[in-house]
Amino acid sequence: MTEATTTARAEQLKALHEAPEILSVVNVWDAVSATTVAALPQTKAIATAGHSIAAAFGYADGTMPLDVALSGVERIVKAVDVPVTADLDDGYEDPAETIRRAIGIGVVGANVEDRLRPFDEAVARVKAIIDAANAEGIPFQLNARTDAIVRGGDRPIKDSIEDAIARGRAFLDAGAALVFVPGALNREVIEPLVEGLGHGKLSVIGAPGALPAAELQELGVARVSYGPFTQRVALRALQDLASDLYGSGVIPTDTPALN
Repeated sequence: MTEATTTARAEQLKALHEAPEILSVVNVWDAVSATTVAALPQTKAIATAGHSIAAAFGYADGTMPLDVALSGVERIVKAVDVPVTADLDDGYEDPAETIRRAIGIGVVGANVEDRLRPFDEAVARVKAIIDAANAEGIPFQLNARTDAIVRGGDRPIKDSIEDAIARGRAFLDAGAALVFVPGALNREVIEPLVEGLGHGKLSVIGAPGALPAAELQELGVARVSYGPFTQRVALRALQDLASDLYGSGVIPTDTPALN
């Protein structure tokens, strides 16, 4: 992919993040899942799911080596003609180098999680990512993730929300495009986050039980993605089919040739 193409796709993703409509990105894990989603006219961008790519390669979530992760993402980037934003875990040992390598294969945005590292260290890693992207001349769209809620332990949810806002503001000041807060599933959590971070700056995951995208948009959320849940739905469908085939089942006649 040429530098001009990467820059153009980064600009497309930036415009989608800044649009008044919420950006829904369906997470994929390989080339065929990516082309299947990209074939839909509603698809404006593709998001990879690190958990799902790891599972496809036989790794537990968070244990996949960087080279494996990037090889999986590269297959997806090459398979589609829309912007690809990648789940790159915590950025690995050197987040700046990770982002340089990701940009080199055509990635134009990423989720990078703080894993509740000490505040200053977490902010420094975000800044390193943005500085690296700027040095490459790419308007890279960092969806900076804070685990303030999902790793908050037994502390009151109010304290976790305040921590998420403090970290998120610092990430935005360092150049992140959005702040991704897993665990923000209901109005009682999302409303103060939007108030604290700003309208159009919050990204959430559409986990089971989460609010619909239209309601999230109404609340001021910029982006919703679906993490490993898309793969889980697909795997359940495969397992259900296999169970049926082991019985008296046959492949449905209306099965589309998506591969």
